[in-house]
Amino acid sequence: MQKYLIVGLGNIGKEYEHTRHNIGFDVVSAFVLKNNGFFQTSRLAERAEVKWKGRTFICIKPTTYMNLSGRAFKYWMDAEKVSLENTLTVVDDLAIPIESLRLRPGGSDGGHNGLKDIQQILGTDKYPKLRFGIGNNYPKGMQVDFVLMKWLPEEKPLIWKKIEYCSEVIENISTIGLEKTMNIVNGKKFSLEE
Repeated sequence: MQKYLIVGLGNIGKEYEHTRHNIGFDVVSAFVLKNNGFFQTSRLAERAEVKWKGRTFICIKPTTYMNLSGRAFKYWMDAEKVSLENTLTVVDDLAIPIESLRLRPGGSDGGHNGLKDIQQILGTDKYPKLRFGIGNNYPKGMQVDFVLMKWLPEEKPLIWKKIEYCSEVIENISTIGLEKTMNIVNGKKFSLEE
């Protein structure tokens, strides 16, 4: 049975719930919920196991805080014996417009502290990432406030649409592979008109 590790990045604590920076948590939670799974507090993470079409997905939301995400990633990858190419890290990205997602087999941390820590602990940036565009509509010097903000009411419908689509992305990676899924995802623009 093929096994995957799905890592949603975010910060624990009520004040961070459903903020832009916590979109990784929201995507992984939606995937688990869609498949009738549930999270349990475990070592370094909230952990859920989802079975879908003969595949197993170990889904984690690290409880180490964003800047130490690598410890939880490495621990669960080793504990579950998942190969690096069968992992997927879901992360917020300021450099990507709010109507887009980007899927890549590797790539730099782009200044993201969660990715920076994972890269440092793994010793490589070659692990699959699903970057969730959060836009960059903030005044100069206000980046930290912006990423820790909750979504605006007018953004929410689009965000929920993207979150739902991310569950399909996770499933597609396990059925048609990363490369083909990338071709579908990377050119897609989300809007409420469809």
